Amino acid sequence: MTTPTHASIADTVDNAKATPEREQPYAALGLKDDEYAAIKDLLGRRPTSGELAMYSVMWSEHCSYKSSKIYLRSFGQKVTPEMTTRLMVGMGQNAGVVDIGEGWAVTFKVESHNHPSYIEPFQGAATGVGGIVRDIISMGARPVAVMDQLRFGAIDHPDTARVVHGVVSGISFYGNCLGLPNIGGETVFDPVYQGNPLVNALAVGVLRHEDLKLANASGVGNKVVLFGARTGGDGIGGASILASDTFAAGGPTKRPAVQVGDPFAEKVLIECCLELYRGDLVEAIQDLGAAGISCATSELAANGGSGMRVDLENVLLRDPTLTPEEILMSESQERMMAIVAPDKLDAFLAVTGKWDVETSVLGEVTGDGRLQIFWHGEQIVDVDPSTVAVDGPVYERPVSYPAWIDALQQDPASALPRATDGEALRGQLLQLVGSPNLADTSWVTNQYDYYVGGNTALAFPDDAGMIRVDENSGLGFAIATDANGRYCQLDPYQGAKLALAEAYRNVAVTGAVPAAVTDCLNFGSPENPEVMWQFSQAVDGLADGCLELGIPVTGGNVSFYNQTGDTPIHPTPVVGVLGIIDDVAHRIPSGWQDEGENLYLLGVTATELSGSAWAATVHGHLGGRPPAVDLAGEKRLAGLLHAANDQNLISSAHDLSEGGLAQALVDGVLRFGLGARVWLDEIIDRDGVDAAAALFAESTGRVIVTVPREEDVKFRGLCEGRSYPVLRIGVTDRSGADAALEVQGLFTIPATDLRATSTATLPAAFGPTVTEPPAA
Repeated sequence: MTTPTHASIADTVDNAKATPEREQPYAALGLKDDEYAAIKDLLGRRPTSGELAMYSVMWSEHCSYKSSKIYLRSFGQKVTPEMTTRLMVGMGQNAGVVDIGEGWAVTFKVESHNHPSYIEPFQGAATGVGGIVRDIISMGARPVAVMDQLRFGAIDHPDTARVVHGVVSGISFYGNCLGLPNIGGETVFDPVYQGNPLVNALAVGVLRHEDLKLANASGVGNKVVLFGARTGGDGIGGASILASDTFAAGGPTKRPAVQVGDPFAEKVLIECCLELYRGDLVEAIQDLGAAGISCATSELAANGGSGMRVDLENVLLRDPTLTPEEILMSESQERMMAIVAPDKLDAFLAVTGKWDVETSVLGEVTGDGRLQIFWHGEQIVDVDPSTVAVDGPVYERPVSYPAWIDALQQDPASALPRATDGEALRGQLLQLVGSPNLADTSWVTNQYDYYVGGNTALAFPDDAGMIRVDENSGLGFAIATDANGRYCQLDPYQGAKLALAEAYRNVAVTGAVPAAVTDCLNFGSPENPEVMWQFSQAVDGLADGCLELGIPVTGGNVSFYNQTGDTPIHPTPVVGVLGIIDDVAHRIPSGWQDEGENLYLLGVTATELSGSAWAATVHGHLGGRPPAVDLAGEKRLAGLLHAANDQNLISSAHDLSEGGLAQALVDGVLRFGLGARVWLDEIIDRDGVDAAAALFAESTGRVIVTVPREEDVKFRGLCEGRSYPVLRIGVTDRSGADAALEVQGLFTIPATDLRATSTATLPAAFGPTVTEPPAA
């Protein structure tokens, strides 16, 4: 163990009492004047430098949710008994846990790593994956999959390539090295994210019910053990100074606060933790992420209603010059903190020794309700841990209705000119197919391994990812994430509901039953009253939507300060929905594979073009109100799809969202290279829309399915019995070189042209596509 050179100059509790007048750099650590005053009131003195470091990171926006807490409570208040039947662990722990049956549980969560990924894209994105995976490990689970939700600036901006290359490389490097399949996500380009890209990472793990672990330190005399990588100078102050601040117009400058990841160390840590769990050697566990040791010690002690004594000089260091304050604030990766019973300590150390995971005993759990940290025998922290980790400041920020939103909503896309002739509609469809947000994303996804582990049932480019959990029964889960910042800019309440509805529908079309939600709420500065209005509306929309659908929010993340200067990003609430499927062998593919099957459109089309991909791509327009959403209808649609799959009536299903029916048909043709012959007349007649709206409107509650001819009567009867609107709109036909999308009376586009247009966009901006997913 290395003894730092700063041992003699630590700011002790006694010193703090004796020097009340000493000026402290609280503002540089992200604390406001009133927050610093509140800390002094809590302690009855000025804080020591170590205490100041702890409060500054734990009271930061990123860790304390001080601006969002009053709104997030609605997720726990708008709940029915039905919503909690499968919920084993909800909000407040490292990740939510859902019972999926047969003694199995799934834990999942999505979090942001936005600001670090702009400053240092590779490490920012890589450590985002590492951090969310450790949240999953800390619940007692084996991680089994990751996903990512990426939003970049304009595809042709000079800086976008820097961020895209770094982020995608970082995600693929870390996930592939861990041996975790990346089974889905989103890639969006929009100038609004130019100076503030969003890198959200989701991880999923599986566990047996009895293996569940929580982050609660209890049991007087139990040992506090830090294990994993050594503590270094990377990520110091990341939570307080980096994730809770806005980028100045000058661009990225805060490089020292970005963490550095080592996926091979994390892979060993995963296997080590799982062996510790099998041996029942851990009483409680917490990963070290944002705020590092400050967070782990205070949260473990506060959650357990206990106290803790820690000797900080026992921390193993990569950098011997670190001060105690820097050790407390460091966000070095691949570290875990466990609470271990004294009689199990030797066995615990034997397991970590077997895996060559460095381990140090820092202290023990006490019963006095105080978190006390010592540095070479001198006390440098003496606090009530709940004041650090739980009872931080709670703000009711000013909220104001945006001055600009009425004018925006009064400029609907329905007033834009719409093509009527076939050649113009054909040209617009190709425009959409080649647009950055609808084009083929193989440039990104081929850098990920999505089959490693052998349990992937669905992945890119299907509507949701799906993983088999039990090899014998076939039990599995599906997961999809969605968000549409353009919709949310027009109406954040409706936009959040729309994100929920789309993720829910994406899970339902795979044959899984939606069961639970996680979210990552990406917004501008909470000090902007209009941003707080957007945030409050989005949270209300999501909470109300979950109540209507009967599925709970299990946890998530809030990311504020996503803006450059005074310009915030569009509100971007990423919503992840988890579904359960009894047997993954009975999943529904997203594209058709057999000629001569009937194509049916479920749902009704309205002239809902505001906020659409058509409005953005063809007209460069954003205005009006987003599509209406009927969540009771979405629930009925999901039930219909489940029943149809149970009766083997449908051979494929694909939801309609961005790009409308046109894009859904293109996706279906390109999925397996089989063409389709489609007619729009009945949609136009029944729904009172024109051809452009029939093709490009983004009305919700719609899915296209293929039905084998012999099941036609049964399928129609099922739809009629459940009173869900249905129209036969075409047939599947022609494969190979003859495959095409034919819209009768308007145009025909060969599948080769569709694929060439779709696959050209990202390589033109970023270079050649990797032709095969890399091996693990």
